[in-house]
Amino acid sequence: MVETRSNIQTFYASTSQPLPIILDGDPGHDDAIAWVLARSRPELRILCVTSVCGNQTIEKTTYNAGRIMALLGMDVPLAMGLPKPLFRDPIIADTVHGKTGLDGPELPEPMKSPVACSAAELMAQCLKESDEPVVIVPTGPLTNVGALLLLYPELKSKIRHISLMGGGIARGNWTPAAEFNILVDPDAAKIVFESGIPITMAGLDVTERALVYPEDFERIRRVGNHVASVVAGWLEFFYHFHQSLGYPGAPVHDAVAVTALIRPEILTGEDLYVQVETKGVFCRGATVGDLNKVSGKPPNAYCLKDINRNAFVDLLVEAVTYYG
Repeated sequence: MVETRSNIQTFYASTSQPLPIILDGDPGHDDAIAWVLARSRPELRILCVTSVCGNQTIEKTTYNAGRIMALLGMDVPLAMGLPKPLFRDPIIADTVHGKTGLDGPELPEPMKSPVACSAAELMAQCLKESDEPVVIVPTGPLTNVGALLLLYPELKSKIRHISLMGGGIARGNWTPAAEFNILVDPDAAKIVFESGIPITMAGLDVTERALVYPEDFERIRRVGNHVASVVAGWLEFFYHFHQSLGYPGAPVHDAVAVTALIRPEILTGEDLYVQVETKGVFCRGATVGDLNKVSGKPPNAYCLKDINRNAFVDLLVEAVTYYG
């Protein structure tokens, strides 16, 4: 049964112990900022980090994940994901995130190497060892989560919720119909959306409202610690690309998937039945939401639609302050 908005709020508000989560992403400036936020929150307990092929090659996103973890003092296992989507060739976003996938401020070298097992295997291990169901927070293509569900279907009940950044009900950003993360691996996305696991979808409908303006960059920088300086630099680099497209600020897409776990009251959305198009010529990778309830099928995702931008920026400032 899909959790409704009120049930999600009640669940997180009533949880007395930190939520065990798995961070899965392809960092990426907005993934990095999402992890800065997650690491700062006492409500969340990070079990592991897994990298995925998306914004850059798997080698580069894994290296970037290790550097972010070193910056934040995040001492948990890191596993490398698959080198390509489940059944397709990779697509990278070097025009957005640069040749390294995380161009901009200098970062420390990783504290340790990735573990020997795959991302799906590490996820499975964390699920097995956890005393309570785990929340997965994917902020890149859903390759690792799809592989996990294919390889370990018996562990589905150990996944409490998936709060993902991806898709868009109204439109796409990499094609007119498709958002990048879903387009890269629509087959994995289809597996996830059809899994029956409760999903919160932070798609473009909401994430392009999660804008951080240049004056906010300076507010973050004035916090005065090293992490705040790095985050401000990431935002400046990310904004440089988006400014050329007419954006008034940097849309910090991936941090919304974390925000949904800790501050759901600053978000609004709608329960929808969402299908993923895997074969279309023009619409491959589209997340098609049944807005008019014509399918007769029950919702499978809570699709976020709007965010209190000022409260979101306050949350990011609070996050970098933690590292002082």
